[in-house]
Amino acid sequence: MSSVKVHPIVKSTALIGEGPVWEESEQTLLFVDIIGQKIHRWSPATNRIQSVETADTVGFAVPRRSGGYVAGVGRNIVAVDWQTHKVTSLVEVDEDKPNNRLNDGKADPSGRLLTGQSAHLVTVLPACLSVAMVTVGCVLGTMLKDYPSGERKQGALFSVAPDLTVTKHLSQVDISNGMDWSEDQKTFFYIDSLALTVDAFDHDPSTGHIGNRRVVCHIQEGEGIPDGMTLDAEGRLWVACYDGGRVINIDPATGVRLKTISLPVTKTTSCCFGGPDYSELYVTSASLGLNQSESKQQPLAGSTFRVTGLGVKGRPSYAFSG
Repeated sequence: MSSVKVHPIVKSTALIGEGPVWEESEQTLLFVDIIGQKIHRWSPATNRIQSVETADTVGFAVPRRSGGYVAGVGRNIVAVDWQTHKVTSLVEVDEDKPNNRLNDGKADPSGRLLTGQSAHLVTVLPACLSVAMVTVGCVLGTMLKDYPSGERKQGALFSVAPDLTVTKHLSQVDISNGMDWSEDQKTFFYIDSLALTVDAFDHDPSTGHIGNRRVVCHIQEGEGIPDGMTLDAEGRLWVACYDGGRVINIDPATGVRLKTISLPVTKTTSCCFGGPDYSELYVTSASLGLNQSESKQQPLAGSTFRVTGLGVKGRPSYAFSG
């Protein structure tokens, strides 16, 4: 572990930096600031960052095969034209739940998009989800914006097919997060943050159906709240822990911690592998919720970091085919 180094690469004070995605074709890092309502793209070659404003909370952005990006803005899946900065709504979910918003989202290996709902204010409370069969198209989820009256489990997990058909697959979700698939596409990994677990489903790559939900690991006291997640080329999990200041590397077969990467900020939010050979781990963070003293102690809060020297590589991300 002595060779592992953590470098701040984008020293912006994002309110909630999230959803890093490495774009192989552009050799750039895409990520969002949820509350800052911006999609960012950073180039390591030039060390420049470009941004598009979304005019509402933005939970994720992923490349689109036909060009540009799709993003979860408010409760809408939108198309983003990076050249013109034009944002066009494609489809809305949870029209009857104005207090929900879209959170984490990823395209699956078949070009379907998975995304879920989540909340602005996070309180650590035990929670669990019902086991369900899910047909995944582009999958998305929502979450409650906050918990003003202790309301819980108002979010859901959705799929959006390439033809933009929306199907709800899971309900009673608190904060939908951390999605990825095994190399053989037979396992789907998922996090509902307030459950404090990483879960796995059986996954049918031809149909997108998921089922047989089980717990891969329980996040331990002091580790924080499981947030964004990625898998490396060896099929092992890397989970960013909000309020834990760390990314933990987990063997999904045993639940054993293999490594813990400490960062100089407490609110670590998500991670992805990138770089020319996918040997670099990129980690986003948040500054929202820190008091004045904590902000002084964590001047890099809200920055995006690059971790090198891990001795493992990641895999390319996928694009939405709709």
